[in-house]
Order: sequence, then structure tokens, then C-alpha cells
Amino acid sequence: MTQINLLPWRETHRIETNNEFYVVLGLCMMLAIGAGFGGFKYAEGKVVFQDQRNARLDSEIAQLQEELKEIKELEETKNNLLARMEIIQQLQGQRPQIVHTFFEIASRLPDGIYLTEMKQSGASQLILEGKAESNARVSALMRRMDRSDYFKNPQLDVIETGEEDGISLFKLSVIQERPNNDTESDDGI
Repeated sequence: MTQINLLPWRETHRIETNNEFYVVLGLCMMLAIGAGFGGFKYAEGKVVFQDQRNARLDSEIAQLQEELKEIKELEETKNNLLARMEIIQQLQGQRPQIVHTFFEIASRLPDGIYLTEMKQSGASQLILEGKAESNARVSALMRRMDRSDYFKNPQLDVIETGEEDGISLFKLSVIQERPNNDTESDDGI
């Protein structure tokens, strides 16, 4: 009977199996390293993309804040202009009142009284200073002012009679009022 030596064949098969194992192990390691590197690059790409989005959002936020600041400045300017327009409208509304005031004073002034000074004190008080031939004429002026629609509550502050000429010096204060029915007719004057 012939004898066959199987040891070298097994040794060769073991070496081939080991070599295959090492090749497969190397391929698996390369595949794992490739998968890890790919995962790392994917995550790094996501981070870079998010950083770009964040930077874009930051620039948009900065731009919106600038626009918001401009809007606030425009709003302040608008409020200032509205306040000025309101003041102008008030002044325009009071413009005919001056004409009515002078007309009323001229029409209510009795003969023998001459005004030397007229002052506005506050928003509604008018101070009249002048000369009168007698104290009775000052009383007549006060009664006429009290009957007026534009003047209320006349008060005599000072009255002095001159010794050599007999002319009375007076100081009178009245409250100016605006009649209610006059608001529509003021726009036409």
C-alpha cells in the first residue's frame, strides 16, 4: 500500500486559509476605515453646511436689525411730524380767534376809554391796560366784556385816578373763550 503524506497539503491549506483571512480582514478594515472616513466627511459636510446657514442667518439678522433701526428712526420722524402737524393745526384753528379778539375789543370799547397795552397771559387770560375819562366808563367796559361771547369773568386789577387831569388809569383782566357755534365758521375766514 502506498503512503500519502498529507501534512504539507494541510500546511498549504492552512497558509492559504490564513492568507484569505488576512486579505478579508484587510478588506474589512479598509471597508471600516472607508465607512468611518465617509461618515466623518458626511458629518463634517453637515457641520460646514450648518455653519454656512448660521452665518447667512446672522447676516440676515444684522441686516434686519439695521432695517429695524431705520424703521424706528422713521417712526420717530413720523411722530415728530405728526406732533408738528397737530401744533400747526391748533395754530391754524386759533388764527381767526385773534381777529375775533381784536374785533370784539374794538366793538366793546365804550367812548372815552383808550387802551395803552394789551397782553396775553397764559392760554386764555387777556390783560388790558388803558386810560378812561371816568371810573363809570371802566364799569361800562366791564359790563360789555361780560356780555360778550368771547370774554368772560372781567376782573378789575388796578384803577387809579390822576390828580391833575382826572383821567383814570386801569388794568383789567378777562378770560378768553371760544364760542361753540364759531368752530364751523373759523375755517371760512
